[in-house]
Amino acid sequence: MTHQLRTFFALFLCAGFATAAQAQNYPERPIRLIVPFSPGGTSDLVGRLVAARLSELGQPVIVDNRGGGGSTLGTGIAARATPDGYTLIVSHIALAINQTLYSKLPYIAMKDLAPISKLGVAPSAVVVNNKLPVRNLAELIALAKQEPGKLNYGSAGVGSAGHLSVALLEYVAGVKFTHVPYKGGGPSVAATIAGEVQLSIPVLASAASLVKAGRLRMLAVTSAKRSHAVPDVPTAKEAGVPNYVFETWFGLFAPAGTPQSIVTKLNQVTVKALGMKDVRDQLAAQGVEADPSTPSELGRMLRDDTATWAKIIRSAGIPTN
Repeated sequence: MTHQLRTFFALFLCAGFATAAQAQNYPERPIRLIVPFSPGGTSDLVGRLVAARLSELGQPVIVDNRGGGGSTLGTGIAARATPDGYTLIVSHIALAINQTLYSKLPYIAMKDLAPISKLGVAPSAVVVNNKLPVRNLAELIALAKQEPGKLNYGSAGVGSAGHLSVALLEYVAGVKFTHVPYKGGGPSVAATIAGEVQLSIPVLASAASLVKAGRLRMLAVTSAKRSHAVPDVPTAKEAGVPNYVFETWFGLFAPAGTPQSIVTKLNQVTVKALGMKDVRDQLAAQGVEADPSTPSELGRMLRDDTATWAKIIRSAGIPTN
């Protein structure tokens, strides 16, 4: 063996031992967990729950709320951070949506972030005003096809989840509604109750109590499977729109280039935590159903959703920022 080859193999083995030691000793100082939204929302609550469990690795996990720009500000900070496992980010489906919704981003999520694990999904619900003469989703679609654009729907604004979820429904069902944006999800649901708009697709957790009180009619949940919260309500797929699924997923990421050994360690701790009944119950109380994954599964979902939302946003003519 030549001197050069011996040197190469020695360096290779040293690098391997260094990586293994790095993972074995990790973490050796506090971890920053960026939540790219303001305190108090679902993402913040999910982030704090994850932080509490990751702290069991032996170091504090400090939640850093960096809201702004529809989550793009905090995501940019995470993407530019040193990839050493000491900066993480909890984000959601906005990572996929924003790649098209914002024309000039300082990052590319699929390239600049390393997936760790999916955390959970929050289904939405198709709800209508009680006076609308439809009893199921198939009847709503039929009515919309009879009178394209006549039915109005409310959302929290252009590019919001409530806007995009209906845009997706229009795309897969071949119908057209008229969008009425409001200054928040609460006002858009209130407008649906009052009859200012005929329908909306809010997060299930915010709609369930209103439906139970008889103030709205729920036609379907938008998740791939029925929700434990409303097990008698069919999915959109079961209710006549087989290609329609809209779920707000949450995921844990690190900056790209974070050592794989650290990613694996974080994934194992996260998956273990999401299997615990108390964690699942705490998430369920926020309308989120625990749904862990491998890093590759989360990465594939981000890639697929980015492509899907690019088509939907362009098809709906939604303006980009």
